[in-house]
Amino acid sequence: MLKRGMEKGRLEERAEAEAEKLKSALEFKKIGVAVEDIAKALGLTIEQVEELK
Repeated sequence: MLKRGMEKGRLEERAEAEAEKLKSALEFKKIGVAVEDIAKALGLTIEQVEELK
């Protein structure tokens, strides 16, 4: 049971980290940073950054 709880916690942390990356990417995109630069700096795909609105 403890192991399952730890796995769930890790998945939640990963989801939160991914959400933060996307939030940051959107802010960079809003101020005009190049999509390619955002993707490279945050470890996202160009497609992920382009889809942000």
